Amino acid sequence: MLTDKFHEVLENEGVVSIVSWGVDEPHLVNTWNSYLVVTADERILIPAYAMHRTEKNVNQNNKVKIALGSKDVLGYKDYQGTGFAIEGTAKFIESGSEYEMMKEKFSFLTRVLEITVISAKQML
Repeated sequence: MLTDKFHEVLENEGVVSIVSWGVDEPHLVNTWNSYLVVTADERILIPAYAMHRTEKNVNQNNKVKIALGSKDVLGYKDYQGTGFAIEGTAKFIESGSEYEMMKEKFSFLTRVLEITVISAKQML
C-alpha cells in the first residue's frame, strides 16, 4: 500500500500534519518526514513528546488522517513536489520492542504514535 514514491518522500524532509478528533473539533499537530518509521507490515511509527490532545482524541476516536510531502520529489507528470494523504487508526505505545527501538532513535520521545494505514493516496 505504501509505494516506493511514498518512501522516497520520507527520504526528503518536509512537514507531516496529523489530524485527530474526539468529541470536539479536529485537532492538528505537526512533525517531520524524517521522524516517521515504517515497519515491515507498513504501520507508521512517530515519536511523540507532547501530543497530549492527540492522545486524548485517539482514546475517544482512533481514526486519524495525515498529510505529508516534499518539494524535492517529482510527482505526477514530473511536476516538482508530491504529497500523500493517509487515513488510518492510531494508538499510543509506551513500552515494548518498537517503543525501545524508537526511543533509541529519538531520545526525546515519551510515547510512540502508531498508525495502522487504511488508505494511502498520492495527491500531487
